[in-house]
Amino acid sequence: MIQEQDNIVEVVGVSKQFPGVLALKDVSLEFRRGEVHAVIGENGAGKSTLMHILAGDLQPSQGELRIDGKPVRLRSALDSRAAGIVVVYQELALCPTMSVAENIMMSTLAADSAVSLVPRARMRKEARAALARLGMGGLDPDTKVSRLSIAEKQLVEIAGAVRQNARVLVLDEPNSALSVRESERLFDVVRQLRSEGVTVIYVSHHLKEVLAIADRVSVMRDGRKIETLDNQDLSEARLIRGMVGRDLGTARPYALDAPPPTETLALSVRHLSAAGLEDISFDVQAGEILGIGGLPDSGKDGLGEALFGLVERSGEVLVEGKPLSAHNPMAAIRSGMSFVPADRRGASGLLAMSVSDNVVSASLPRFSMAGVLRRGAIRREARAQVARLDARISHLSQKLGTLSGGNQQKIILGRSLVTNPRVLILHEPTRGIDVGAKAEIYSILRGIAAEGVAVVMISSEIPELIMNTSRVLVMRGGRISGDLSGTGINEETILARAMTS
Repeated sequence: MIQEQDNIVEVVGVSKQFPGVLALKDVSLEFRRGEVHAVIGENGAGKSTLMHILAGDLQPSQGELRIDGKPVRLRSALDSRAAGIVVVYQELALCPTMSVAENIMMSTLAADSAVSLVPRARMRKEARAALARLGMGGLDPDTKVSRLSIAEKQLVEIAGAVRQNARVLVLDEPNSALSVRESERLFDVVRQLRSEGVTVIYVSHHLKEVLAIADRVSVMRDGRKIETLDNQDLSEARLIRGMVGRDLGTARPYALDAPPPTETLALSVRHLSAAGLEDISFDVQAGEILGIGGLPDSGKDGLGEALFGLVERSGEVLVEGKPLSAHNPMAAIRSGMSFVPADRRGASGLLAMSVSDNVVSASLPRFSMAGVLRRGAIRREARAQVARLDARISHLSQKLGTLSGGNQQKIILGRSLVTNPRVLILHEPTRGIDVGAKAEIYSILRGIAAEGVAVVMISSEIPELIMNTSRVLVMRGGRISGDLSGTGINEETILARAMTS
């Protein structure tokens, strides 16, 4: 039996009420010293609210937190850090124009108003020590953060937590943008911290990595804790049942039938070249869902921007036979192309704006007269898209940033649909959202394709490509290395084309 002193943090009967929403309902959780404890659940399950309470950003409406068995009230992030809890969010809180050492020391400057100057020699020494603890001793502390990879930035933020002697490290979707090799490096760091007695709370939608790294797993659903399980003989199917309350049939991959032949191609690409891309040519039929796969350095991650005209390119891009002018996204929208970027919070969603404003933001001329927005028309269109996509919102004026990731993605997708696209390009369409929301997004995309829209899905998740596409183009070294269809769409073939010439 676990004794109280074995728990470093206890969440006791915590509820959190927002206007019109009960985000947490009588949640009790115990986090043991020196364990990796995963917290999983669908978007909207309450994970983010719980994390913000641990970070001191939010206070419970009811219940309490205990640290080392004693009740505490965390009124701010500084209170949380002083108690030994450090949260590393999916959207990293680093200053790109400052050095690695300056970012690692930033929390010290924030916590102690008496500290105004830190000798650079000391700053470098302490940064090197923190980096070395994470196996990153070779990283120059004077390097600007803007020059680092996503994985390196993440480890720099963790190094800042390590330097503060964090006793509890909360990682929010730490693996959402990492390659397999970078993920293994992160796992090594997590295991190292666990061996040193640090408690790691691992919030993730990636069930395979949860099973690989966690000692225990807590499942949340609809603001409640459903169960806490020891990681013994657990399976993805078992976790999914806990998350959604049922077996999820769409978890079984299958390839879609090819679309019927059409006389007019929706999208034609001829000899496209851009940064990281060389001589790309392919066609997409109306009603087809085309997958684009490849490793992180394959060039696939720049393809959407090049097609949509966000970067300089050469070659030809045609929508229904009509060429698009290069480097002109507005012309692409007018011609029937829409693009949903991978970075939902940074480049895609207008987080501080309302749901209704986000829905129409790419089609403002349709909803204005003499320069004045027609609010009634905007509300009607937003209401229609919310209903069409089954987005869970409180009201149309709700800010996008307050929605769960899956519902944010639905609203952003609705914005694209308002433009009446003939070609819809999506880059990592389900990154950072749970399996239930993924299934809903997949169903929506199939419905869009059934209406005759050509869908181009650029994804790092091979099961996502296998499950949803009728054809997959595999990229390697900036070129197309494979054009797969039918039984050729399988993990072995995709990986082989991605990794070998």
